[in-house]
Amino acid sequence: MKVEIMGKGCAKCKRVEKNVREAVKELGLDIEIVKVDDFEEILRRGIMMTPGLSIDGEVVMYGRVPSVQEVKELLTERTT
Repeated sequence: MKVEIMGKGCAKCKRVEKNVREAVKELGLDIEIVKVDDFEEILRRGIMMTPGLSIDGEVVMYGRVPSVQEVKELLTERTT
């Protein structure tokens, strides 16, 4: 599984990365986490407000910071 965090490195983007890493750790999953900071790529994916979160190429959230619990739920939905 591949999780992409999309944004230019603002405080919210860093918070999303922290929450994703914590969720992955708590679930004990082996997941590739990638940061995407190319603005053109972010727009190509249809994200108009950062931060954005994509799981296996599907944008699952953007414009806000998901909690650790929300990330865990998103990941669990895709691993079962």
